[in-house]
Amino acid sequence: MFTTESAGKNTIAMVLAGGKGERLSPLTLKRAKPSVAFGGKYKIIDFVLSNLFNSGIKKVYILTQYRAYSLNKHIRESWGKWTGLGDFFVAISPETRSESEEWFKGTADAILQYLRFVETSNADYVAVFGGDHIYKMDIGQMINFHRVNHADITIAALEVPYEEAKRYGVFSVDENSQVIGFTEKPENPEKIPGRETCFASMGNYIFPTRKLIEVLLEGKKRHSDLDFGKHVIPMMLENGDRLFAYNFNDNVIPGMKTAERGYWRDVGTLDSYYEANMDLVKVSPQLNLYNYKWPILTNQGNLPPAKTVFDDDDRRGQNIDSYVCAGCITSGSTVRRSILGPLCKVNSYSLVEDSILFENVTVGRHSKLRKVIVDKNINIPDGSIIGYDPAADRAKGYTVTESGIVVVPRPEK
Repeated sequence: MFTTESAGKNTIAMVLAGGKGERLSPLTLKRAKPSVAFGGKYKIIDFVLSNLFNSGIKKVYILTQYRAYSLNKHIRESWGKWTGLGDFFVAISPETRSESEEWFKGTADAILQYLRFVETSNADYVAVFGGDHIYKMDIGQMINFHRVNHADITIAALEVPYEEAKRYGVFSVDENSQVIGFTEKPENPEKIPGRETCFASMGNYIFPTRKLIEVLLEGKKRHSDLDFGKHVIPMMLENGDRLFAYNFNDNVIPGMKTAERGYWRDVGTLDSYYEANMDLVKVSPQLNLYNYKWPILTNQGNLPPAKTVFDDDDRRGQNIDSYVCAGCITSGSTVRRSILGPLCKVNSYSLVEDSILFENVTVGRHSKLRKVIVDKNINIPDGSIIGYDPAADRAKGYTVTESGIVVVPRPEK
């Protein structure tokens, strides 16, 4: 019987983690998008790596590029040391040093640059996954679907309402989920047969190893900026290959509740990033980080527990409906509907509401923050008022979105 464990033994993964994430600026001015914090203690890339690890796929190459130092450091210290797998989670990067310099010219070109790792792997299958989305997935089930259909490529597909499908690359499929067409951001998206929904590409693929090598070498002859969506998928359709769409809604992980099925977030903008984080502090979040049968793994750090200080009438340390990470101290202040990364301190008589504080943020006394994202290692001075007056926030050099979210970036050095 084909199991998740056997999938891992026969599969290597190539994780595309080189994106600039320009729409997440200023959070991505000094780091790659997959390296941005999420849910307090995690990095965005921890979600795809946890999915691979939990699925038994433990030979993983992470292709980094833009501002790669912090991401490479995280991979080395978390996924190398902590898992004990060392060489099995390898971050490889050309370390580009300028805004204009390019190395990987397309998603498929990134794999092509390091095709030698695929060619020498002895793996039956290659999983090509993006490193910048929030979701849980048993990839072994997708590989099994791929095997049963004798597919040349299987593409993870998100079932989306017709009205939303225009924002994605959309597949046309037959009754057996075989792909017969693919269009980027179509005006009139093709619906799934018998449904009112459409299949949108998640940018995650399973290939037989030999087929991946074959199509990349063929594509190299035609395109210098080889990309899976723009070039490889249309080329495979043209060649008569067997393409299948795997419905992500069919994926079930251990311990999953019905409401969690199909949860997937592209946190590519400040608003979507903020909203996905705020989802976590709901009473019953759709993304359950307390499912220990499918944990999201990261570097835990050697930090003390979170602590509240003072219980006086005029100052009381309290965290309400919030995620508070290790090493935090809420000292005579109130934190409400917020996420505090490791080592944060909120000082007396302050109020933090509906906000996200990255690692090692200090909020001074008598301060008020509302709908604020604060980057790591920042000291908010005593008496600061942020998130109440957009004009004043912009005058201080903060980024303010149309929805009123304020981002306090790290100062330029």
